[in-house]
Amino acid sequence: MKTEDIEKKAEALITPIVESFGFELVDVEYVKEGSDWYLRSYIDKSGGITIDDCEAVSRQFSDKLDEADFIDDAYIMEVSSPGLGRVLKKEKDFIRSKGEEVEVKTYTNKEFDFYKGKSKEFSGILTDWDDETVTLNDESGNTLVFTRKEIAQIRLAVNF
Repeated sequence: MKTEDIEKKAEALITPIVESFGFELVDVEYVKEGSDWYLRSYIDKSGGITIDDCEAVSRQFSDKLDEADFIDDAYIMEVSSPGLGRVLKKEKDFIRSKGEEVEVKTYTNKEFDFYKGKSKEFSGILTDWDDETVTLNDESGNTLVFTRKEIAQIRLAVNF
């Protein structure tokens, strides 16, 4: 079974559980790190998710996964908060983050006329997006437009 199919089935199982607690399902990912597979679910709520929240969802989700038994590989299941530097993937992530500072990493070096040299990492205020592009304004007021195809990752910036 393909990774995307596993993620979709897992999302269908966990969504009613998450919603029953009044939480939001941010993302589900099935990834291999080293020799281990991980099924990770990220949940959130207003005011933030606690360890107890994660545990409550995790217990119910684990039972549902055992019943459905659709993942052939051995895996580690995790339920957690998306964290401060959450990745933006879905439309609702972009809506929630409009006007916030984000960091964009591109697959290859990109050059803008107003920057010296090329880079794969950029930051700025998220101002617009659509199915094809994402637009930021950097600290100097420059407009940075990226095609979705060139973006490896976009996440909320974490400044301390």
